Formats: sequence, C-alpha cells, structure tokens
Amino acid sequence: MDTQESLVFTVTRRSPELITPAKPTPYEYKLLSDIDDQESLRFHVSVIQFYRKKHNFVNVLMMDPVKVIRDALSKTLVYYYPFAGRLREGAGRKLGVECTGEGVMFIEADADVTLEQFGGTFQPPFPCIDQLLFDVPGSSGVVDCPLLLIQVTRLKCGGFVCALRFNHTMSDTVGFVQFLNALGEIARGASAPSILPVWQRERLNARDPPRVTCTHHEYDDVVDMKGTIIPLHDMVCHSFFFSRTDIRALRRLVPPHLRTCSTFEVLTAFLWRSRTRCLQLYTDEEVRMLCIADARTIISPPLPVGYYGNAFVYRVALTTAGKLCQKPLGYALELVKKSKEDVTEEYMKSLADLMVLKGRPHFGVVGTYLVADVTRIGLGEIDFGWGKPIYGGPARGGMGVIPEVAGMASFFIPSRNREGEQGIVVPVCVPAFAMEKFATELNRMLRNNDPLVNDNTSLFIKSAM
Repeated sequence: MDTQESLVFTVTRRSPELITPAKPTPYEYKLLSDIDDQESLRFHVSVIQFYRKKHNFVNVLMMDPVKVIRDALSKTLVYYYPFAGRLREGAGRKLGVECTGEGVMFIEADADVTLEQFGGTFQPPFPCIDQLLFDVPGSSGVVDCPLLLIQVTRLKCGGFVCALRFNHTMSDTVGFVQFLNALGEIARGASAPSILPVWQRERLNARDPPRVTCTHHEYDDVVDMKGTIIPLHDMVCHSFFFSRTDIRALRRLVPPHLRTCSTFEVLTAFLWRSRTRCLQLYTDEEVRMLCIADARTIISPPLPVGYYGNAFVYRVALTTAGKLCQKPLGYALELVKKSKEDVTEEYMKSLADLMVLKGRPHFGVVGTYLVADVTRIGLGEIDFGWGKPIYGGPARGGMGVIPEVAGMASFFIPSRNREGEQGIVVPVCVPAFAMEKFATELNRMLRNNDPLVNDNTSLFIKSAM
C-alpha cells in the first residue's frame, strides 16, 4: 500500500475565528450573475497547498505561516470585501451578496506529521483531509454562511499546509486563483494586489427578454430508466499518473489526422471511454462528457482583467455507451474535439437566458462525466513567502461535497512522479467493482493494446433491454 494512503496523524485545532477586513468596507448588496447562481455551482470547492520550511527569513515574525496568512487575509479582504459578506436568495432563486463585513472562517492548527511522511508524491486523495480542512459545523451551506474557509496547519518539520474551501457561486477556479495571488502578494509585503478585483457580474446576465437560441444538452433532464445510477455508497477514488510517454502512447491509438489534438482532448477522450467501459452500462444508455471552457475572451468585449466571477461554460460531447465502448478511441476524440465548436458568445448568452427561464437548473447527472483541467491556472504557483508549494491543487478527487456528483468528476493536475518526471495526475472515482477494470483498461491501452482488438467488449457493456 502507498505510504500516503496508509498515513495516519493527529491534527490539533484551535477554535475557528472570523477574519474581517482590516479597514471599513462598503455595506451594499451585490447581485451575482445568471451564470454564477446556477444550481450546479451551489457548493463549496476545496483546494490544498503543501509548503516546505523556509530558513532565510529576515523578520522572525515572518516564520509563523498562521500569523502571516491571517494578517494578509484581513488586508486582502479590504479589496475582495464581498467574500466577507453572506449570500442571500431572493425572488426567482436569484443570489446576491450582502456585503456585511462579517468575515471569513479561519482555523489555526498543528499536526504531528512531516512532509516527508507523505511519501514521494502529493496527489489526492490526501490522508486525513477532513482534519486538514475541517468542516466547521454550520459553515458549509450556500446562503447565510461564510463564503470562504481557510485552515493553516503547521507541520513538525517546519512546513505547513494551507487548505481552503470557497463557495463556487462567488468564483470559478481562475477567479479564485486571482484572489489567492492577491493574498500571496500581500503576505509577501505588498500594500495592494497587482491586479485589482472587478465585479461587473451584470456582464453575464440574461437578456431582456431572455431567449434560448442554442442547444444545451448539458442541462437535459435525463431520467435513469435502467437503474444504472452509480452506487455512491461504494465509491473508490484513486489517482492515476500520466507521463509524457503515456500521452504519446495514447496518441498512437488515434487516427493520424487527430494526433495534433491537445493533450487535454486526447486524455479526456481516453478517460471518458475507459470509465464508461468499466461501469458496464447498457449499450443504448446515453452518456455525456462535460469539459469546462473558459469564456472570458469569448465575450465581446472580453471580460476585464480582474473579473473573478464564474465565466465558463460546459463543452458537451454526447453519444451512447454502446457506440463509445465499441468504437475506436478516435470516435471519442472526434466528439470531444467537436464540442469546442459550440462554445461561442451566443452560446454563453443563451446559457444565461436558460438559467432564468428554467429556474437555474443543475446540469444532468445521469450518464455524465465531467473533466476540469487545472494544469495551467496557477494553483501550484501561490507564494505566501515560502516559495511555491510542493503541491497546489484540488483537495479531493471528486467535485466537492455534493454527494450526487462527487464520483462523476475528475481534475487534470500538474504533478511529478517519484522519479521526478513531469506529467498529469488524474483522480478518478468509480464504484469498487469498476476500479480494477478501469486500472486494467488503462494499463492495456498504454501498452498500445486496445481491448477492442483483443477482448470481447461484452465484458464491459450490457445489451439494450
């Protein structure tokens, strides 16, 4: 068993406290956009960062990461003061922030463990994550709760862990990284962030009158008629590392005209197909792949630098389990590649209109697999004065704390293996019965041994009823 998976340690926490802005901030009511407050964003996202001890501090007071980050947080909230408020829900389920200045939740902690004890790799699922990012009772709701929770845990070796949880309706990951960079700059001594925050949520509101002009399959109301919903009580989460050599091996399985596709598209197609095969779905069951696409520059004029709200849409690939499993990998890759064509400014406007007309729905969960690429957004670049983290990225394998979607999402996270080779680590959550099949499928395809050529595909899928 991996050292990290078997690691057990004790975390001692002080009582949670509310950190308020260091200076008076405006009391006002700020509406979220019609992209922000959709049902599928009404949850908290968790990220975690591991830092080594630093020896060359000029100021001895800078040696305590708890004090440094706590003080910087208070100053950063002067600029990002909506985070210190509370969400309220109005007519039509419309969300807005009451900028009350009540503050964000902060936890000081110590753990009897060293960075070395985590082993040679850092990747989710992390041991004792619920202790490194403690869910303060009553803090994880969407409305009337703190919008941000930070726990800083000192380690025995002098390093520390900074774990954070934020309300997704307030920011997407790109926007939250902007906030973290501001926090890091102020922690290192800056008097103000280099990029000032911009609200302007009205830029992504529905038109008047709203009109849905595009097809949004991601929000189809799909009913599971065959009883094939993933058993959430028996989920297993494991991370898989893909080296550059592995990606080249996958490219050899696709037609020549598709080998110029991005690494994200190739790996997404492979994971979608392999995961579907191991779940043993019925051949006629509809399956979807959702990929997150940043829309900041799609809008005309583009959203301003400093915008930290949600500004993305879901790219959608749609087919049946039978076609996806029985056809070569190139079929899945074509679908993933084509989904990029749908992401236009009109699509974004139509989506905001759909949210208003349809009651801000959740995307369809049945038969859906969601992939988010965080390899380039900068979670591993946040510097509070200790340099870059050993690991900076998602704290959990699935989407967050929502049970019905926890097992249907994966992140692409930049990482290095034990030999120091650069690559991408992907947490995958599937039922226990499917994990061994998934690992076997992965290993055979990386050896250029596509199971379609050598195995009976009936082992992976069910016939239509």
